[in-house]
Amino acid sequence: MKSSSQLKREKQLAAATAVALVDDGMVVGLGSGSTSEIAIRLLGERVAAGLDIRGVPTSEASRQLAIQLKIPLTDLATCPHIDMTIDGADRFDDQLNLIKGGGGALLREKVVAAASKRVVIIADSSKRSNPLGGFPIPVEVVTFGARPMELKLLGMQMHPQLRMAESGDVPFVTDEGNYILDLDVPEVDCPKSLAAVLDSMPGVMANGIFTDLATEVIMGSDETIQEFRSESNTSRT
Repeated sequence: MKSSSQLKREKQLAAATAVALVDDGMVVGLGSGSTSEIAIRLLGERVAAGLDIRGVPTSEASRQLAIQLKIPLTDLATCPHIDMTIDGADRFDDQLNLIKGGGGALLREKVVAAASKRVVIIADSSKRSNPLGGFPIPVEVVTFGARPMELKLLGMQMHPQLRMAESGDVPFVTDEGNYILDLDVPEVDCPKSLAAVLDSMPGVMANGIFTDLATEVIMGSDETIQEFRSESNTSRT
């Protein structure tokens, strides 16, 4: 088991490698979460040194950080095509299937990823999981249908838990005003099939299984990096 300091170093290595791929003139998707925060801060340093980019944040937290760092921002209405997104993942497998949404930004993250030519996932070595699993699968649902959806998923043996805010006495609310149900599915044998089942349910806005979206994963591994690429995704437009 690696220490938190070792894992943080791996995140920093992965983030620095990804940020080095950003060129002048790019529209860059700004991911959410602790690893993405490192990347955004590194991008801020490059912008301060003269890098000319525009960012599309995947969460309000990332937007506020980018503003603080004076990273120029745009949106999907103005720039519907993103050159590259740098984001993290809660888990990934070697086929570049992902579990995302531990921070609650899965809907915006998935929309931004789908609009991106290149999606670079950055992670420490604890996030690699074959088969995919080891982390609750978030499902973002409209508040109106949260309880019926919870009961339906319970009947499917997915053991849903309504995510609560940090205070613990009210539900967590996403940037889009929705609730999140976290599913206890230890192993995801067929990510595409499970994602399709979840997406077919009325009231589901997004699920945390990302398939056919990542073009590569850059993983910190001790003092080096490992890169995983998907041949089928390298030419997405």
